[in-house]
Amino acid sequence: MEIKDNHINYIELKAKDLEKIKKFYTSVFNWTFTDYGSTYIAFSESGIEGGFEKTENEIVNGALIVLYNKNLMLIKNKIIEAGGKISKDIFSFPGGHRFHFVDPSGNELAVWSDK
Repeated sequence: MEIKDNHINYIELKAKDLEKIKKFYTSVFNWTFTDYGSTYIAFSESGIEGGFEKTENEIVNGALIVLYNKNLMLIKNKIIEAGGKISKDIFSFPGGHRFHFVDPSGNELAVWSDK
């Protein structure tokens, strides 16, 4: 499937125990998982790709919607110009780069690119 700019591409959730969460979603929904170290697992076979990040913090609204855009600097500047705020500047991760932003209503989302 072609990855398209500005489409929801990934959903990231929080989890306190990655092994427990893997067992739950595998047994209930038949999702498959890929481990990325001790603090992150990615899931597939769910209708949309996603992952769980390990956290010790209280989980409140634990879903992070991740959009795709091949030009992070361009979309970052458009977000700022439209009144959004950057909450986590561009950083690298296995597979690409991303940043987080907060929209004018206070919702945090992220944008990633493999470019």
